[in-house]
Amino acid sequence: MKAHPLKIVFFGSGAFGLPTLRALAERHELLAVVTQPDRPAGRKQRLTPTPIGEWAAAEIPKIPLLKPEDASSSEWIDRIRSFDTGIASERRGGWVVIAFGQKLSPSLLADRFAINLHASLLPRWRGAAPINRAVLAGDRETGNSVITLAERMDAGLVLGQSRRPIEPTRTAGELHDLLADDGPELIERVLSDYAADALNPVVQDEAAVTIARKLSKEQGFIDLASVSADEARRTIHALNPWPGVTVRFRGEALKLLRAGSEQPGGGSEPGTLIDPTSGTVACADNTALDLIEVQPAGKKPMAWQAFANGAKPVTGELLEAMGRASVGE
Repeated sequence: MKAHPLKIVFFGSGAFGLPTLRALAERHELLAVVTQPDRPAGRKQRLTPTPIGEWAAAEIPKIPLLKPEDASSSEWIDRIRSFDTGIASERRGGWVVIAFGQKLSPSLLADRFAINLHASLLPRWRGAAPINRAVLAGDRETGNSVITLAERMDAGLVLGQSRRPIEPTRTAGELHDLLADDGPELIERVLSDYAADALNPVVQDEAAVTIARKLSKEQGFIDLASVSADEARRTIHALNPWPGVTVRFRGEALKLLRAGSEQPGGGSEPGTLIDPTSGTVACADNTALDLIEVQPAGKKPMAWQAFANGAKPVTGELLEAMGRASVGE
């Protein structure tokens, strides 16, 4: 279902919003793109635009590109609101917000139709890291929600959702890209319903709310000897690509990128290799895990078999913790 062309102002910074921005630029009248200012990045700390800012400057250079430090400040409110999408009741257009990184004030949003694409099935996983937390918790399904903007974080009315299963070997990074690709169709459906005055807003169940707290580097220092294989697998996938799960092998850092399903540990000492050829490592609770993909320090990601061909690990070698574990926090 495709909406008639609407006047759209897009707010976004992260790559999660790129597929939707591309679609909006093709299907609707894009009045402006609002993103975060360029920030220092990389070893040389060069000023770098956001993924949204970089794409907009290159692909839609005639569309105004705004980079406010605070979009809700008095100096920016009038400028942003000057891009006239009409008041909400007119249904001429609206604001689409995806991973923008700033809170939009009531005075900025006043009388505008504004929607946000959030990467979870709200009210589950409100907050900064919904994809990672869904994988870490072992959720079998996740998706996207389009909501109205509210004073409390991610607490708006739900206008539409899309769903996607979480495969056992899927990383958070891969799930991020799949959910991003699901965004345009869901946003288009909500815009079409809005234009037809056919929206059916649903109030979130506050009793079902869970919070998706930010990740920390410390969460990547897990101890395979003290967590089950299932918990280790979920953590490896949830923290890929950032911050990543890192262990120490022969005194060097080894990042664990992908793992298989839990299996019996066979009574082996937790944290040691059971089968060096297949990458099977013993974990807590007499469980074991196949390491599918790893990244040695200073090298590119590789299959465990490629790593084993070079390193020639032997049965009983230890994959030890790099630091204090903080898996569930």
